[in-house]
Amino acid sequence: MSDYQETLYEGYGQRFRMDKLLHEVRTEHQHLVIFENPRMGRVMALDGVIQTTEADEFIYHEMLTHVPILAHGAARKVLIIGGGDGGMLREVSKHKSVEHITMVEIDGTVVDMCKEFLPEHSKGAYDDPRLNLVIDDGMRFVATTEEKFDVIISDSTDPIGPGEVLFSENFYQACRRCLNDGGILVTQNGTPFMQLDGVQNTAGRMNGLFADWHFYMAAVPTYIGGAMTFAWGATTAGLRNIPLDTLRQRFAGSGIVTRYYNPEVHLGAFALPQYVLHAIGKPSNT
Repeated sequence: MSDYQETLYEGYGQRFRMDKLLHEVRTEHQHLVIFENPRMGRVMALDGVIQTTEADEFIYHEMLTHVPILAHGAARKVLIIGGGDGGMLREVSKHKSVEHITMVEIDGTVVDMCKEFLPEHSKGAYDDPRLNLVIDDGMRFVATTEEKFDVIISDSTDPIGPGEVLFSENFYQACRRCLNDGGILVTQNGTPFMQLDGVQNTAGRMNGLFADWHFYMAAVPTYIGGAMTFAWGATTAGLRNIPLDTLRQRFAGSGIVTRYYNPEVHLGAFALPQYVLHAIGKPSNT
């Protein structure tokens, strides 16, 4: 037995007991490790940073999919950028009303390794006939595609290495161009306590680009440093404030069974702590 030490932050981090190393490979883009841990099950890390674990992935994946899709209410075409472990695809594919799912992952090896070693993440979703899987750079895809989408979900790594471009001004502008009227972009945006500058950067880039932009939060134990933020950019105002009764109807109508998401959590997630509001230049949760 050995330990896996995460290297995301200087002087602060987390350690996982590695009961069994399942796979290690240097892909074309990054260093990938998958191992067994007694508490978190199977764990995947890329370039020294924990990406996902079997035990708590449901929190992250449910909140990045069901919040925008149920807020939208009529999403037919969904774009996932990143998400090679298949968890996001699994949750999106639960929405029977979605007709087309495009997934753009830069690293085909991640997809293959996760199908083999993290099968519970995708649960067969890669076989969904609605899926168009594209192995390509997410930035290049949104910059060049002629397609439009109702919901775009950016499930990127941290803004270092291959994921860095997915936090750029060009990326948000390109995503906005690819959204239909009434469309929503959501992105992974790190833990604000540890990565507040990242939240500020995103806020600055979304301001003026979207009719309504904000952040919402969820506590994912694996992503050390407190609750995690997700960026929210909507092309029309009001989608962030769908009435609770409407969300309940949509959720019930979807027939989806969740372990974290519910309509009350959906609305409550948009309430931000004062230090985050101050950092993004918003006086209150509006």
